[in-house]
Amino acid sequence: MKTIRQLTMRFLAVAVMAVAYILPSNAQSLDKLYANIDWQFNFPISNSFADKASGWGMNFEGGYYLTENLAIGGFLTYHSNHKYIPRQTIPLSDNSSLNTDQQHTLFQLPFGVAGRYTFNREGMLQPYVSLKIGPQYAKLRTTFNAFENSDNTWGFYISPEIGMNIFPWVYQPGIHVAAYFSYATNKGSVMNHGTDDMGNFGLRIGIAF
Repeated sequence: MKTIRQLTMRFLAVAVMAVAYILPSNAQSLDKLYANIDWQFNFPISNSFADKASGWGMNFEGGYYLTENLAIGGFLTYHSNHKYIPRQTIPLSDNSSLNTDQQHTLFQLPFGVAGRYTFNREGMLQPYVSLKIGPQYAKLRTTFNAFENSDNTWGFYISPEIGMNIFPWVYQPGIHVAAYFSYATNKGSVMNHGTDDMGNFGLRIGIAF
């Protein structure tokens, strides 16, 4: 959890510095910025290592509108999924084996570039479509008895998303809702269980700026 907090704070610090650098001196350019901070619920769809849906995740995204409707920015997302494996006998070598149950955890942390096209930017309801691409760090971990085994992997991440920013008040912030699909090429294996890729479907709700 300390690593997650550190990465989140570093991402936010970089985002703030980038915004300060690209902003012209006039305050009207603030209208060209956007940001979302979300809680997310995730449904794994292409891996059996940890395939239970969970709400242990967050999404951070911010960007700048290059035109009236088209924006580019950056994102950082993290999520954890879990799965309980009943007691079984696991061969360790030709002459030994282990009989135990396991608790699997899959942690995913993608980050990178986000492109967004927003409709009706001046309205209360602002639907959009977006695409996120970048690297993904993932950790497969199994806990059994008092022991732990893990595998750290890197892969390529891509995620289309549809969503809406809702501004029911005259002044910001507003409400953000979205649905996304993601696919990553991470491969890993721990204690005879693993995955060759990582696909997810998820929902986000949070704050829009």
